[in-house]
Amino acid sequence: MDNLTNENQNNTNVYTIVIAVLLLLAASIGFFFWQKSKKYLDENERIKMEMSVLESEKAAVQESLDSLTLAYSELRTENESLQGRVNASAQIVQQKEAAIRKIKASTAKDLAALTAQVDELKKTKIELETIVTTLRTENETLRAENTRLTEENSQLKGDNSQLNNKVQDLAKQLEDQIRKTQSATFKASSFSVQLERKDKPTYKAKRARQMYVSFDLADVPEPYQQHQKLYMVITDDKGNPVPAVNPTKATISAPAGKVEIVAQQVKTVVLEQTQRLSLTYKLDDRLAAGSYLVAIYCDKGLLGAATFKLI
Repeated sequence: MDNLTNENQNNTNVYTIVIAVLLLLAASIGFFFWQKSKKYLDENERIKMEMSVLESEKAAVQESLDSLTLAYSELRTENESLQGRVNASAQIVQQKEAAIRKIKASTAKDLAALTAQVDELKKTKIELETIVTTLRTENETLRAENTRLTEENSQLKGDNSQLNNKVQDLAKQLEDQIRKTQSATFKASSFSVQLERKDKPTYKAKRARQMYVSFDLADVPEPYQQHQKLYMVITDDKGNPVPAVNPTKATISAPAGKVEIVAQQVKTVVLEQTQRLSLTYKLDDRLAAGSYLVAIYCDKGLLGAATFKLI
């Protein structure tokens, strides 16, 4: 009986120990998982706070970038009006704007992605700030240069105006001298010179392609009413012939004596007592800006001359 009682007592002690161990083990496991859950919750809260800070920073950087792109747009417009060169920076800014729009349109799913977006926006901000600063400096330089050039241009206009007046005077003097010394016994009237570009009148030197000269002949003496060669001579204000592919050298028997001429064009006509004549000449080279003299001769001297100016 005593042995049975002792055995039961031992079993009870074993059960108690096992239960105690199990309870202790359960408590340890529960504490472990509680600690792990607490760390997870703390980490999750930390990540949320960091993402909230980064979202605020992202929004602030995006706002700065919007201001920078607006400033660049205004500076670019000013730069173009100042005849600057923004092609290279414009291409870079377009690329950056595309990258910004892509970041704005995407939502970061985790802290690493959001951090990468903010870092990229910060980098873009620095690059745009550099471009805007450089462009602003260039515009200031261009404004100063344009102001200086405007002042110089005003001075040059005044000088050129005086020079043009002198050149026109020289061309007119040359025309008067030719008229006095080389005129034929009969002369042309209603003398007209027109320069054309694709059948449209022009006074632009770079656009002049064709010259059209017309004039009237009246009271032509009977001895001259026959086949006559008409010579078109075009010279600059110094009397130098303008370039021609096949110029014609001729000697004219003017009342004042023999005159050597270099004609750009020769045309044979039958002179009548009264008639309207015209000559058309295609310019082989573009004439430079300046004053010119066109004169029409026959074998007996000068029929008529007129000055014209190209700008």
